[in-house]
Amino acid sequence: MTTETVETDAGTARITWHKAHKARLVLAVGHGAGGGIEARDLKALADVLPRHGVTVARVEQPWRVAGRKVAPAPKTLDAGWRGIWPALTTPGRPVISGGRSAGARVACRTATELGAAAVLALSFPLHPPGRPERSRAGELLGAGVPTLVVQGGNDPFGKPEEFPDGAYELVEVPYGDHGFAVPKRAQISQEQAVGMITDAVVKWTGSLK
Repeated sequence: MTTETVETDAGTARITWHKAHKARLVLAVGHGAGGGIEARDLKALADVLPRHGVTVARVEQPWRVAGRKVAPAPKTLDAGWRGIWPALTTPGRPVISGGRSAGARVACRTATELGAAAVLALSFPLHPPGRPERSRAGELLGAGVPTLVVQGGNDPFGKPEEFPDGAYELVEVPYGDHGFAVPKRAQISQEQAVGMITDAVVKWTGSLK
């Protein structure tokens, strides 16, 4: 594991690299508006995917590196993501643009522009909790590249059955909330839930040409 700082128009970002031996892909994953790269799904992907030929780059947006508590406007998040992109392409491998929650929205909005090979959307916030009329489906449907959504079955920002038809794959993590936490009464354990995420992403990345 190595870290790298990158200057962007939005400030200094930081990339934590988890490099695969003989990598064939790079998966870049950004964090959400309420947490950082220590999120359980991002950590699990960093632990598992390098064994399958995928280098993982966990990206901290400038606002997070600077220690601020509140995420900036979407256009500033997009500027930060654009700024780190050259560092992601330096290894010379196709780059999957990904993230969780707000980071997934950034990945979708910028994928075509940046030439991403695909998009991984973890806990895509389809709408604010309790506000289904404020749909962000257009961002997801507009990604323009192969896209995988991994969504908790009990995510208040959008349950799997709320998602519109479209040219993307969706994998449900039963009982999972927005952070993929599952209640103790669930029929799967927390470890199994996280395993569903990594298994789905391993399978999907293996299918990408």
